[in-house]
Amino acid sequence: MRLTFASYNIHKGVGLDRRRDPDRILAVLREIDADVIALQEADRRFGARESVIPRASLDDHSPWVPVAPGMRPLSLGWHGNVLLVRRGIEVRDVCAVALPTLEPRGAVCAELAVDGRPFRVVGMHLDLSGLRRRQQVRAVCDHLKARDGVLPAVLMGDFNEWTQRGGALAAFDSGLAVLAPGRSFPARRPLAQLDRIVVSKDWGVEAAGVHHSPQAAIASDHLPVFARLSL
Repeated sequence: MRLTFASYNIHKGVGLDRRRDPDRILAVLREIDADVIALQEADRRFGARESVIPRASLDDHSPWVPVAPGMRPLSLGWHGNVLLVRRGIEVRDVCAVALPTLEPRGAVCAELAVDGRPFRVVGMHLDLSGLRRRQQVRAVCDHLKARDGVLPAVLMGDFNEWTQRGGALAAFDSGLAVLAPGRSFPARRPLAQLDRIVVSKDWGVEAAGVHHSPQAAIASDHLPVFARLSL
């Protein structure tokens, strides 16, 4: 089984030209053409927390379905986190993961399956505080351990971690490998590897990188990262 996973902080759909353009975000996602995508900042922060990408645009014009706990009627995600899953991939379960935080942060965990082979995916957006980030990583790892059965897992998102190996990255369980796809922030001239993908050691890593196209360079303040994995 070979799948492409991607993570993208879409900055509420607002690009470096200060325009909110959900169609441009969808165009970047089509360029990546990943099977499972974790989006961060996919909902507006205030009010009804309305989704940045209209649900109809995903239903009618995309190969993905949004997978999220559906806490608010107009939102796609949980604190802006949503997973997009290619049509045909079985969605067996989805839940919100409570994170210790003072900011509006969160994580979404889904159990998926391809041809009957199950795996778990977590999309997350971690805190600006280093201490909170480490606590949040531990909360996600504890959540996975508490689930029924140990399954291959992929964890991804905007970790807000500027160090390359330490900090919150060191808090992941030893059975998980932290990939470094490359520099993804800021989009115009990337300096930091804030966006990461973490995999259980069941997965073979065939490729990992940053998607840097002309559209991606302006669509958000982050560039998307991806990993092609085999199981």
